[in-house]
Amino acid sequence: MDADLKAKLVAESAVKRLPADIAQEILRAVASIEYGSIEVVIHEGKVVQIECREKIRVSQSGTGRKALKS
Repeated sequence: MDADLKAKLVAESAVKRLPADIAQEILRAVASIEYGSIEVVIHEGKVVQIECREKIRVSQSGTGRKALKS
């Protein structure tokens, strides 16, 4: 992940009162997948869950798999 983007997200998280450890978990989730999505669940203004979904396509010949862009 780009260091400038990380710094910007951390700075924005401070403005929105997002705890640094939660911001770090979200950044880790984003960095850990190649193709897919990250869903952040919020209740009463607080992050309560981070869901990661990675897309994987299995080739028709059954010889392997490759990541699928979502």
